[in-house]
Amino acid sequence: MPPTPHSAILEAIDLINKSTEFVRAVFSGVRKDTNPRFVRIDLRPILIKNNLKLQVETNDGKQSVAKNHNFEDFDLVSLFESGFANILVEHKNGSIILQYNQKDEIKVSRKQELKSPDLEHDRSKNRLLQADDPFLKAVGISDNSGSIKPSMRDKYRQVDDFLKILVPTLNAAIQAGQIPQPTNEKPLRIVDLGCGNAYLTFAVHQYLLSIGMPILVTGIDIKQQSRDRNTGIAQQLGLTQSITFQAESIADSELDAVDITIALHACDTATDDAIAWGVRNRSKLLLIAPCCHHHLQSQLKVAPEPWPIVLKHGLLAERQLDILTDAFRCQLLKLVGYRTEAVEFVSDEHTPRNLLIRAVRTNAQPDQLEIQRYREMRTIWNLNPFLEDLISEFL
Repeated sequence: MPPTPHSAILEAIDLINKSTEFVRAVFSGVRKDTNPRFVRIDLRPILIKNNLKLQVETNDGKQSVAKNHNFEDFDLVSLFESGFANILVEHKNGSIILQYNQKDEIKVSRKQELKSPDLEHDRSKNRLLQADDPFLKAVGISDNSGSIKPSMRDKYRQVDDFLKILVPTLNAAIQAGQIPQPTNEKPLRIVDLGCGNAYLTFAVHQYLLSIGMPILVTGIDIKQQSRDRNTGIAQQLGLTQSITFQAESIADSELDAVDITIALHACDTATDDAIAWGVRNRSKLLLIAPCCHHHLQSQLKVAPEPWPIVLKHGLLAERQLDILTDAFRCQLLKLVGYRTEAVEFVSDEHTPRNLLIRAVRTNAQPDQLEIQRYREMRTIWNLNPFLEDLISEFL
């Protein structure tokens, strides 16, 4: 039996009160016939002098104010009843979402996903990559004093936040038996497709190495100068036994048999090349952050009704085609045996290209409804996704 609204609220409150399990909560939106004092309220646990406190950050649309409370002293019931339409509560094993519609009916949904709280009092993020790490200096993200260069702060954040999704996803895949436990004899094999200056390649290598995981990492980029530069850095850092670079296109790469395929902002159809490469080589985990999208935009001549009211605006048309491109990619991955989701991996203040496609190979056979949905969406929009041609033999 689905939970009643009252029991769902009690469940959410209980998750927050379990301070060692709680990650964060977000209250936003306005319920019908209500007028919350704030436009948004964020809750999170923080550690002050070894004591867990509840930090409550209120935003009235002009400024944010954060105050700290004892968990037992804060009136959560009143907060839940204060008129917010959307309530998200995250805990270490997932999240619960409460949403009120225009009839003031509540919808409850849950998601299972490993998460970690940020307990830093000053809200400076607890980074996986330390700014003075020698590899960050070598690749040019940090200066000689071990501080992040102002011009590289966004790139540093992107790479660090990418890691924050990779690590728990990898751990979950190993625990589920989807990826074998890495050993010295059979290390974890990772390929970074379209690696460029290898910021992410080195970051993944150095972090996993630092936690004692046996790894072999390969960076692939079509530019010979990228290969030479990155190989020189690997030699400088004494890492050539476990990280190598190749100069070749993604489509033509003959590397095979990897556990994890990653790609950060491969442009346009290069993202499709990366996904297809992972599928063809039966990669067990794909983490792909798309970049620009042009292929479907060039195909669309006439939008199906009633979408012309949206697509007559250039910016909205661009964003809608971006969504369709990545929706096709996610669905195609599902059809070839991957559990797939699109998630945000970094705030859009650091890059507007902040979507990450995360896919874990399960070899599950798609049901006919999922196949039909893909075909109908393709037909309605009269579009031919580039990825479908690349992996047609697996469909």
